[in-house]
Amino acid sequence: MSFALPRDSRLRHPDFLFGVATAAYQVEGASTQDGRTPSIWDTFSREPGRVLNGDNGDIACDHYHRWPQDLDLIQELGFDAYRLSIAWPRIVPERGQVNALGLAFYDRLIDGLLERGIKPVVTLYHWDLPQYLGDRGGWVNRETAYLFAEFADTVSRRLGDRVHAYVTLNEPWCSAFLGYKLGLHAPGLKEPRLGFQAAHHLLLGHGLALPALRANAPNSRLGLTLNFTPNYPASPRYNDHAVALLEDAINSHWFLQPVMEGCYPWLVRQQLAEANPAIYPGDMAVISRPLDFLGVNYYTRSVVRDDGRGRATEAPLQHAERSSIGWEIYPQGMYDLLLGLHRQYTLPPIVITENGAADVSPQEDTLRCRYHEQHLQAIDRAIRDGVDVAGYFAWSLMDNFEWAEGYSQRFGLVHVDYKTQQRTKKRSAELFRQFLAERTGAEAQTASAE
Repeated sequence: MSFALPRDSRLRHPDFLFGVATAAYQVEGASTQDGRTPSIWDTFSREPGRVLNGDNGDIACDHYHRWPQDLDLIQELGFDAYRLSIAWPRIVPERGQVNALGLAFYDRLIDGLLERGIKPVVTLYHWDLPQYLGDRGGWVNRETAYLFAEFADTVSRRLGDRVHAYVTLNEPWCSAFLGYKLGLHAPGLKEPRLGFQAAHHLLLGHGLALPALRANAPNSRLGLTLNFTPNYPASPRYNDHAVALLEDAINSHWFLQPVMEGCYPWLVRQQLAEANPAIYPGDMAVISRPLDFLGVNYYTRSVVRDDGRGRATEAPLQHAERSSIGWEIYPQGMYDLLLGLHRQYTLPPIVITENGAADVSPQEDTLRCRYHEQHLQAIDRAIRDGVDVAGYFAWSLMDNFEWAEGYSQRFGLVHVDYKTQQRTKKRSAELFRQFLAERTGAEAQTASAE
């Protein structure tokens, strides 16, 4: 059994990039070893009630020590690439200091990937801001954007273009809005104006980092990963359509339009007084520096209706299939999103940098297998309709610390027993292995025929 994709699907071509993804705080552990200092997530997860069951990333999947075994798994499954993130507090444990042991760890990791024929894709910021910067205001402090650019320079000078691609930021919507506007992620603040200001500084840091990355890694691809949860109106009523458009403008285009077009959506700035961050002359030109690819993370959609006051509220859905975390499984949303972005913007190639489903059932892994197959089929349709999609990364290689959900949700292709750290491939992992083996076999047959 393999994924049901047409024989002529672009996804079957050997140069379509298939990978798996993780993030440092979610898998590494070793939170106090070899010079690493606390991140805002170390602090947040220790505050009562912040993370389910009081879980934290102190040990996680112990990837810091078990990385050779984990890279062997990636190789065995046949993936082309591994998307990992760099722990900022492991590299710069105190302001002005560079930790040689931290750099050496990622040196070994990158070399281990290359030795196994796996392309490294490095995310520079996946939410684990050093706590000493959190104490100075975090991303609300403009200085953090400049310090991020210094961090990116330090990492890329060491790793260079051994890295296939660099992603500056992962999901700045989560860092800014969940962290500073809604209080659900670190640092846990609930102030809308701070959320929009943090968003601007995150995007500024992204733009400031690009020149050093291009200088230090001239052969690497450079991109940014944004998360999208497309909003659908609950009814044909005008008000429901209006609030759905506004929600998309706030949560998607607020992050994409400045990168692609050098300006924030006027609709948001007009409708929300708090959506007017302090912007210095030249900021938008920095933010809109060219990219080699756009990373797109998609998991689900949102169906909304007008609450009677011009704001969106979630509409209940009847008979919707959901993953264990409660998110609707809606592969049509992947197609609609890709086609919509393609029609609205002049984009570089798109890479799906995360896509996956939480499934805690111990049995056949059927939900996750079906989820990946249906979303790959949606991507295939989008490509046939003109969207340039160059790669797909499953979230995640293995079960891990899922932020505010702790260890309660399992997104991995590989099961992790957190007591023993034993890894066990799930049916979805085998499904990917077979599909990728078929693709390699087709490539070999083509070469033989020539």
